[in-house]
Amino acid sequence: MSRIKFGILGAGGIAQKMAKTIAAVPEVLPYAVAARDLGRARTFAGVHGIERAYGSYEEMLADPELDLVYVATPHSHHYEHIKLCLEHNKHVICEKAFTVNAAQAEEVVRLAEEKNLLLTEAIWTRYMPMSKKINELIAEGVIGRVNSLTANFGYSISHVERMWNPALAGGALLDLGVYTINFASMILGTEIKLINTSSVLLETGVDAKDSITLIYEDDTMAMLFANMMSTTDRRGIVYGDNGYMVIENINNPESIKIYNLKYELTDEYYAPAQITGFEYEVLACVRDIKAGRTECEEMPHAEIIRVMKLMDSLRAEWGVRYRELGE
Repeated sequence: MSRIKFGILGAGGIAQKMAKTIAAVPEVLPYAVAARDLGRARTFAGVHGIERAYGSYEEMLADPELDLVYVATPHSHHYEHIKLCLEHNKHVICEKAFTVNAAQAEEVVRLAEEKNLLLTEAIWTRYMPMSKKINELIAEGVIGRVNSLTANFGYSISHVERMWNPALAGGALLDLGVYTINFASMILGTEIKLINTSSVLLETGVDAKDSITLIYEDDTMAMLFANMMSTTDRRGIVYGDNGYMVIENINNPESIKIYNLKYELTDEYYAPAQITGFEYEVLACVRDIKAGRTECEEMPHAEIIRVMKLMDSLRAEWGVRYRELGE
C-alpha cells in the first residue's frame, strides 16, 4: 500500500480542518468527501483539492478505492456512521466524543476487530508530541513525585445547537469535558477509586458546567472543570512534591513551563510547528493500517471504552440522558 486514500464523511467546520491537514500530509491522498447535499460536497472538494465528491455517505463508502474515512458528523451520529463505514470495509477515525455511550463504543469496536479494520478516536491530544513530552518530564522527576493536577476547558458556545440540543448529544461533557478527562488519564492513569462530581444543567436537560474530581488508587487527585458558558484559560497544572508544571491549552498543548518550590520558572518547552495538529492522528492511522492493526497505541480500544464508561457514569450522576437518542 502506498498513499492511503482518505475520505471525509461530513462537510462541516471540523471537516474543513481535517481537509487542510491531509492536503499537507504526503502519506495520504485527499481522495473523497461526502455530504448529504452533492453541491455542498463538490464545493468542499473544490476548495480543498479533493479528488471525488459524493452526495451520500453510502455512495462514497461504496467506492472500492477508498481506504480510510474520517467521521466528522455530530456526536449523535457517530455510532451510525462508524458502523456504516465498517460495514463497507473501510478503516475509520472518528471525531470525539467517540460515541454517545459505552454500549455503542463496545459494539463498533467488536465489529472493527471482527473485520480486522482500524478504528480509532480522533482525540488529537492523545497523539501529540507535546503530550508525550509531559510524561517524559514527569518520568525524569523534574517536579518530583506527582500528587495532583487541575485542568479546565471552556468556550462561550452555549448558543450553538450541537451544544444545547439533546437530540445531537449536546452538553459540555462530550464536547469539552472529554478533553479534561483525557488529560488526566494520560498523566495519572486509569485506576480511579472515587469520583466526586456536580453539574449545572440547561433547560434542555444537557450539562452546561461540570466539576469532576477523580481520586486514584495511589491517592493522586485530578480536579477537572468544563464549561460551555464561558471561555476559560484552558490550562492544566500538574503538581509534584518538588515543583509544578503549567501546560497552556490542554487539548493542543502550546507550552510546558516548569516551576520550583519557590515559584521560579526553571525551564520551558514549546510545541513544534504544526499543520493543524491533526496530522499526528492521521500519521498514527497510516502507521497502524500499514502494520495491519485494528487500534492505535495512542488511544487503544480499551481506553476508548473506559473513557466512555466514565462519561456514562458522570451523566447518570447528573441526570443527563439522551432520550431522543434511545437512552
